[in-house]
Amino acid sequence: MYFEDFDNAEMQERNGDDVYSKPVRAGKRTYFFDVKATKNNDFYLTITESKRRVDKDGRFVYDKHKIFLYKEDFEKFSQGLEEIIQYIRERVPSSQERPVKESVATSFSDVNFEEL
Repeated sequence: MYFEDFDNAEMQERNGDDVYSKPVRAGKRTYFFDVKATKNNDFYLTITESKRRVDKDGRFVYDKHKIFLYKEDFEKFSQGLEEIIQYIRERVPSSQERPVKESVATSFSDVNFEEL
C-alpha cells in the first residue's frame, strides 16, 4: 500500500491506464475507487477522497487525498478494514439507533408568513 498527497500522486497515476471506476458519495465527501493497469497489465487500486470546500476568494476547491493499494496488499488491507469496521460497530450504535434531530424545516413549520 502506498499513500501520498494528491498532487504528487497525480504524476505517478498518469502511468496507469484506467480500467474501472466507482464513485461513492458520502455527505460532503466523494470517494473514488479506481482500478488501474500497469504496462504489464497488472491491476492496482487507487482510493481517492475528495472534499469540497470554499476557498478564500469564495470559489469551490477540492481537497484530494489518494491511497495506492497493490494486489499483494489486498488481503491484509481488507482484513484490517473489516476488523476496524467491526470494532466500531460493536462500540458505537448504528445511525438507525440514534435519535433523529429535528430538521430545520419542521422546527420552523409554525411560522405564519402573513405576520411578516
